[in-house]
Amino acid sequence: MELFCPICGKLLEKVDRAFVCEARHSFDIARQGYVNLLPVQQKHSKNPGDTREQVLARRSFLEAGFYSPICDALIDAAKSLGLTGPILDVGCGEGYYCSRLAEALNAELIGLDISKEAVRCAAAKYKDAQWLCATASHIPLADGSVNLLTSLFALTLPEEFSRILADDGYYFQVLAAEDHLLGLKSIIYPELKHRQKDTVPELAGFALEKTIPIRFTFTVEGEQIHNLFSMTPHVFRISKEGAERLKNTHTLTDTASCVLNVYRKAAK
Repeated sequence: MELFCPICGKLLEKVDRAFVCEARHSFDIARQGYVNLLPVQQKHSKNPGDTREQVLARRSFLEAGFYSPICDALIDAAKSLGLTGPILDVGCGEGYYCSRLAEALNAELIGLDISKEAVRCAAAKYKDAQWLCATASHIPLADGSVNLLTSLFALTLPEEFSRILADDGYYFQVLAAEDHLLGLKSIIYPELKHRQKDTVPELAGFALEKTIPIRFTFTVEGEQIHNLFSMTPHVFRISKEGAERLKNTHTLTDTASCVLNVYRKAAK
């Protein structure tokens, strides 16, 4: 898969252990195999994205199989449509979902995340993929170069996603539903507030093919409760009282509730 310079947009060529463009912008290939294509002018903080602690917590939780029904739904949907690669996973994290999807489809995989810790972790384990530290608002790939784009519990940027998708490409979007992880929320918050959530958004440049609900119950104990919590945005909102209640919780049975939206790139 061809990569493009995030600074000037010119094609990058691999030279020894780096990618270099004709304007001499150079990006080293890290020891783990990923490439950092996130220049300082595209950062919103010094170390954007998930921390190493969050990444390792997510890996421990996901690899224990608690969220395998989500992975199964992705694979089933892709196979039912006869989809092939290349696959781009935006917000790939440590690579759990996309590596399994690519293996099931025998497809080329590119994983992209703004967190350097996430792509470092992904690249260290999953060697048969291209891992990029980059921003989803400036994806360093060519127009129409991807057949399947996935984004799980991450942001959606319709214009940029449409740009890099092939004319017959698909976008798989996974969003949390309103009743997602109510058990965890009931522990960390003094009361649950109902917030209307659009789980099937209209996206400019895309046509919705189908929506697949994914709902299942699971039980976690001990450290896996903390790992689950660390995967969620609640880690930034919890109070001292909520943290104490969570610390004193030793077993949690909860329900994951989300939707898989299958979009097709609309004809121009």
